[in-house]
Order: sequence, then C-alpha cells, then structure tokens
Amino acid sequence: MAPRAVWKGVLKIAEVTCPVSLYTAASTSDRISFHTLNRKTGNRVHRQFIDEVSGKPVETEDQVKGYDNGDGEYTVLKPEEIAAAVPDSDKTLAVETFLPCDEIDDIFFDRPYYVAPSTPVAAEAFALIREGMKGKQSAALARTVIFRRMRSILIRPHDKGLIATTLNFDYEVRSAEDAFSDVPKLKIEEEMLDLAEHIIKTKAGKFDPKGFDDRYETALAEVVRAKIEGRKMKPQKRPEPTKVVSLLDALRESAGAGSGKSASRKPTKAAASTKAPAARKKAS
Repeated sequence: MAPRAVWKGVLKIAEVTCPVSLYTAASTSDRISFHTLNRKTGNRVHRQFIDEVSGKPVETEDQVKGYDNGDGEYTVLKPEEIAAAVPDSDKTLAVETFLPCDEIDDIFFDRPYYVAPSTPVAAEAFALIREGMKGKQSAALARTVIFRRMRSILIRPHDKGLIATTLNFDYEVRSAEDAFSDVPKLKIEEEMLDLAEHIIKTKAGKFDPKGFDDRYETALAEVVRAKIEGRKMKPQKRPEPTKVVSLLDALRESAGAGSGKSASRKPTKAAASTKAPAARKKAS
C-alpha cells in the first residue's frame, strides 16, 4: 500500500517546475501507546477544560485563545484574527539558493520528508533536478507553507528521490554558549589523549540503524504480552555500579581491553598510531 502524501505542490527552480509530493520519513506512530482508564470501571476517561477560578467545565464553543501579558492579564484573540496571521499557501516549494550539502549545522534540522514526483509526467524533470544536485553535491534551500506555517526547507538528493528537511528558525535554536558556559578550559595530558585516540580507533565502525534497537519499547511490549498471557515478569537486573577509579586508570583499562592486551600495560605513542583490531560486531 502506497504511503499517503502529507503535502502536494510544485518544486520550482528558476523556470523549471516539477509536481512533487512529500511523505513522512520518520514517525512515532508504531510506538506502544496507552489509554487512560477509570481504575474502578475500566472505562476510558477524557480530558475536560476547567475554569481555574470557578472550577466549572468550559465547553468548546466558549474557549478562546489568549496571550499572557505577564501581569496576570490576557489579550484575547478571535479565531479570525489568528487565521489572518496564517500565510497564504500557493503550494510552491520555491528554491531560493543552492549550497554545499554540509553547509547547514544539523542543529537546525527539524523533521525529514521524502520527496517524490507526484505524476508520471513529472519523472523526467524530477530526475534532472536530482542528478544535477548529485553532480554538484549541492543542497537546495527553499521556502513554502506547510502545516499552516511558512518554513525554510533543505532539500538534498537521496537514493532515487530527494529528502526535504524542515529547518528550525534562528530564534528556536538556543545558544551553545549558554549551555557550555560552565565548562572549564583544561589541558589534557599527552598520555591520556593518546589512550583516548587509541580507544576511538579500536571501536571504529559504521552506522547501522538496525543495530540500535529500542530496548525500552521491546521491554514494554514484553510487559504487555506477559500481562495478556497471565505471566509474571521478572524484574530486570540493574547494572552494578562501577568502582570509582582515576580517569587515567580507566583509559588504560579500556585501551587494554580493546586491544586484547593486559590492562596494566601502557600503550606507547607509537602503539596508539598502529592499526587497531577490528571492532566486534554487536551480537543480535
């Protein structure tokens, strides 16, 4: 069954146009979800808006949006006033500029969507755009209205199609300086740095998404299955707390375990530069 497009429009580059469709590339819909029930009756419960002063329920037709002025007062906005701020959509994914694929820091990445031609007639123009971008190793920066908001979108070649990633606005990305303001500047000892680099080389590998399973989701599914079947679940053992050791000793032990040598032996700077043994594949 073909996926349902979440957006349809036209990809426009200068005078070249191509009808395209956007499909959700990542979704959480397959995660286990629960309903809230009444413990006594087993019936589902539903949320209700309550007036925080009177304590009485407020029906949908009596609910309005309000902006908090910061002094306990609210500016009420009518639905038509809010609707007036929604930009008009012309269903055009207009490319404004091209740039190198790694030009934008991925901290600005929001959500990915697959882009494919929406009609057989559009296949040729679509392939031309895709192959042209591949040849120049370029990404396209475009803007359009999606889900009632004007969004900046980064478009990159991907397999037989394109990937469109909505971008966070500058004001939505928090400053790294604030997060790292308390991180002190330290001078790392040469031996410690050599050991750290050796460990990194020893554990070198490639990213395989299938190797990173959702352990919580798997455990949760087993809990539900056991409950349905009337089985008792054994509580999972928590890992034993590690003994507190110095950072240098921990590095030496890690480097020794990764290379198959005694943990007490210090690898020399020359040893750290030699080819490390291949990392073991994660057991399934």
